[in-house]
Amino acid sequence: MLVIAPHPDDAELAMGGTIAKMASLGHRVHVVDLTNGEPTPFGTPERRAEESARAAEILGITRSCLGLTNRELVHDLASRHRVAAEIRRERPDMLFVPYFEDAHPDHRAATLIAEDARFDAKLTKSRIPGEPHWTPRLFHYFATHLKIVPQPSFLIDTSGFDSIRRRAVLAYRSQFVDHRANRRVVEWLDTAAKFFGSRIGAETAEPFYSRECVGIDDLASIAARPDTGSLGGG
Repeated sequence: MLVIAPHPDDAELAMGGTIAKMASLGHRVHVVDLTNGEPTPFGTPERRAEESARAAEILGITRSCLGLTNRELVHDLASRHRVAAEIRRERPDMLFVPYFEDAHPDHRAATLIAEDARFDAKLTKSRIPGEPHWTPRLFHYFATHLKIVPQPSFLIDTSGFDSIRRRAVLAYRSQFVDHRANRRVVEWLDTAAKFFGSRIGAETAEPFYSRECVGIDDLASIAARPDTGSLGGG
């Protein structure tokens, strides 16, 4: 699993429980932060690097930072090839990128960069370092700055792993502890995890979107889900 994040903490905010769960199951998960996330009111490049390393340790994963410019991400050929080189190096089976509708220009640019880099990474006779690689699956996670309620294609049960997600988010103390205005973000995430969990009869869950069809090998895996019931009488 390769997760492309515009800034440190985006991956944890959107899919930290899923990352922790997949890592615990033995899957190799790598996060690529496109920028170092600075400047912010209470952060420094050095502090953000320490926080992101701590979050990765909590989740049990590896990560790297491409060092592109925060607040100035551009969907251009150079950025596409940088990410394509990461895809070739990691050779993932699944690629996770931000949801394509967002108020933050960096998030929109990151999605376009990653989607095109997925294609670029498979090309032969290119200037991109590494051997060509095609990632079979691309999914969008929700780390949007728009006031929308996600309408996901599927939910991943994160029961038993949401507390790890919370610890990983709080590792970014400069963003969610020292920055008083952002403290409620942690509460919002807790509420969202429980809400999405309730939709599938789980304790917690995280939403994802797919533009492409997702195949199901066995309908029994869906039928086995507990009945969540419905609101209202009846």
